[in-house]
Amino acid sequence: MLDEWVGRAREVEDEMTAPAARRLAAMLDRAPPPLNRGAEVPPHWVAILFDDAQPQSRLGPDGHPAKGDFLPPVPLPRRMLAGRRMRHAAPLRIGDRLVRRSEIMSITPKEGRSGRLVFVTVRHVVAGPAGVVATEEQDIAYREAPSGAAKAEVPAAAPDAAWREPFSPDPVLLFRYSALTFNGHRIHYDADYARGVEGYPGLVVNGGLTILLLLEAALRHAPPGAALRTADIRTLRPLTCGRGFHLAGTLPDDDGRRLLWAEDETGAMALRIEARITP
Repeated sequence: MLDEWVGRAREVEDEMTAPAARRLAAMLDRAPPPLNRGAEVPPHWVAILFDDAQPQSRLGPDGHPAKGDFLPPVPLPRRMLAGRRMRHAAPLRIGDRLVRRSEIMSITPKEGRSGRLVFVTVRHVVAGPAGVVATEEQDIAYREAPSGAAKAEVPAAAPDAAWREPFSPDPVLLFRYSALTFNGHRIHYDADYARGVEGYPGLVVNGGLTILLLLEAALRHAPPGAALRTADIRTLRPLTCGRGFHLAGTLPDDDGRRLLWAEDETGAMALRIEARITP
């Protein structure tokens, strides 16, 4: 029955506006770029656009849009973004009117350490006045509710880092990111829900926020004028708000490819990105 959703597509329009870029720069604690119409902003900032602004009455109990609209009605209660593959093809400019076409590419049931899983892969193509700006594939993981029978996962060890920066997200940062992206998922702002319903030890740091901060850190350690070209992202384990983490990366190879990752408080890798950053 879920296979019938493969091939389903929809289009959403949005615009890279000066206010959105200004707010994002403030959240990142950096000076805003030029905000005049036509000015370029970092291409990975496209991630804050195309919020799924569904009516309040069509939200599910987790604060996400209810399943069965665009995404399939997977009969599992928990969902998270497990992986992303991003390709940036053209500059992103203030004032650009953009269209994102999304298509469900596959639906794959699996069995994991924590029980049943279903992975839904969605492909997004973002186009602007000059053509394709970016493409992205997202792997959305649906999981069973937590239980005492779940097996402990062996954390991935982090490699030697060429640079490392501290990362200490607090509830205000999580709130500002969720507000900026219009993300209603309750695990990011409702601690009672995160603990009591989804079984997390506290507020969960938005995966998109960790990715954004990690890419920003990598660009600070790249040559002036360098920009993100590709990023293959995998979420390994959740990060909980209020704990001390680190963002880290390796030196690039001759083609500008480097490994980036976020470490949890134990030093284990929680999120990794294989990125290509070039002038």
